[in-house]
Formats: sequence, structure tokens, C-alpha cells
Amino acid sequence: MEKINYSELELPLPDLLSPSEILQEEHIKELYTLLPARAVGFPWTRIYSTSTDGFLLKTLYRKMTDFDCPVILIMQDTENAIFGALLSEPLKQSDGFYGTGETFLFTFHPSFKVFKWTGGNNFFINGRHDCFSIGVSEGHFGLWIDCDLYRGTSEQCQTFNNDTLASSRDFHIKTLEAWGFV
Repeated sequence: MEKINYSELELPLPDLLSPSEILQEEHIKELYTLLPARAVGFPWTRIYSTSTDGFLLKTLYRKMTDFDCPVILIMQDTENAIFGALLSEPLKQSDGFYGTGETFLFTFHPSFKVFKWTGGNNFFINGRHDCFSIGVSEGHFGLWIDCDLYRGTSEQCQTFNNDTLASSRDFHIKTLEAWGFV
């Protein structure tokens, strides 16, 4: 039996219920084929955008409280690199790590690349009052963002064995969006 390569199928693009300043058709096509089954077939709802909601982590947390679905966090840095993460559940303030192996990191810089869970640890998502992080090992964060949603860091971590996602290890965010599937 021949294996089907879903990334080569011409799937209809999902509906975006709001415009995006970051997502282009090519990004949507790549990400859509990687969504967990429970997110496929739903329109994409923009939960948060720094352009309309401001640059504040507590606002990002508040806007996600009504959602119970996977979330795509996508951002563009000031050097125009586009990257982010698919979170198995919405961002929230937490005392420790949460989430599942559905979580992954991705980058479109310089070309599309996905970094899935390695099984090396379960440090998926951590939402603190002053920052959030996705993946970590020995103090190195796969993706770390400050409370002003402006400064970030991306380093290789055991959770995802990822490359640096942004244009450089330390970066500044130009735009950040969060998308849910409802």
C-alpha cells in the first residue's frame, strides 16, 4: 500500500475569520497539514494581535481564556523572519509546564522547518506573569518572550531539538498573532 503525502495534496485552505498581518497563503498551506486532527476543518479565528490588542502579555492571557483548542502563535521579528509555535492548548499563566507532545515549533526563516517533540522532556509551555516559554533544557529556551511581547530569545532545546527560529538568538518582535480553531 502506498503512503499518502498529505503535504502534496491540494487541500482547500481554511477560512481566516479576520485578516492577518503575518500569515500568507504559503504559511497557511504549510501549517494546515501539521494541525492536530481536532483542529482540522475549523475556521481560523484570530484570538490576539499586537496590532489591535497591544503589546502586553496579560492581555494575551486574558484573550485566550475563552478558548479550549490548539493555538498557533506566529510572529515576525524586526528583521522580518516569521516563526512560531503550535500549542496543544491556549497560553495561560501557570506555576509550571503544561501541554502535550502535539506542541511544536516552526520557522519560515530562511525556509519552512518544523521541530516536533523529541520525547527528551515534557517542558512544553510555561506561562509566567513576566514571560512565557515553549521548550527548555539547561536554561536554553526553544522560544522565550517577555511580558511586553517585544523581546525574545530562541535557542536549541532538548524538548524540540530546534534551530534558532528567528533572525538571531535574541530578537525584537514586530508583530505577534495568536490563532485558534473554532
